[in-house]
Amino acid sequence: LAQGMLAGDLQCYCPAERTPEDFKQKFPMYCPHCAQHMDDATLLQIHSAKTLYYPDGKFSPWTMDDSLNAVFEESQREGKRNVRAAAEMAWALEAIPGVDNLMAYESRLNYFITGKPWISICLYNVTKFDGKTIMQVLQTHPYTISQGVVTQNPFFQDPDIWLAQNAPEFLRRG
Repeated sequence: LAQGMLAGDLQCYCPAERTPEDFKQKFPMYCPHCAQHMDDATLLQIHSAKTLYYPDGKFSPWTMDDSLNAVFEESQREGKRNVRAAAEMAWALEAIPGVDNLMAYESRLNYFITGKPWISICLYNVTKFDGKTIMQVLQTHPYTISQGVVTQNPFFQDPDIWLAQNAPEFLRRG
């Protein structure tokens, strides 16, 4: 996020294990030049998990498709611009209706990102999610970041394959 903020990219951040206030207070420690931009919504948008993922009280991959498209279109109104999104995913451990479709969304996100100046980092805390969920995360994400190193993920499955096998109702919008 720091690199993107300095480049003038739109940063979208969704905290779940910290408050937006905590993020705004601590982030400038890692990027002192970013301190002056923490309240500039043209550079940084902080969304709660509820506002971003389940605004009507239910999580839906289709609603997420629509919401992300709206964010992207708005970000491009004044010309091509990079978007960098990071989301802490601990909110998905809560009993939210529809959250069982989270991995379908994660797989579909690959359709959304392709060809766009958009980077998403989904932050799954491996000390909070069970092994089965982490394996599904690995199957739906083409890259992983471990100890600050980005690597191609050998467990990744193309969304056409993953969705056909695990969530065929989300393969095509009907």
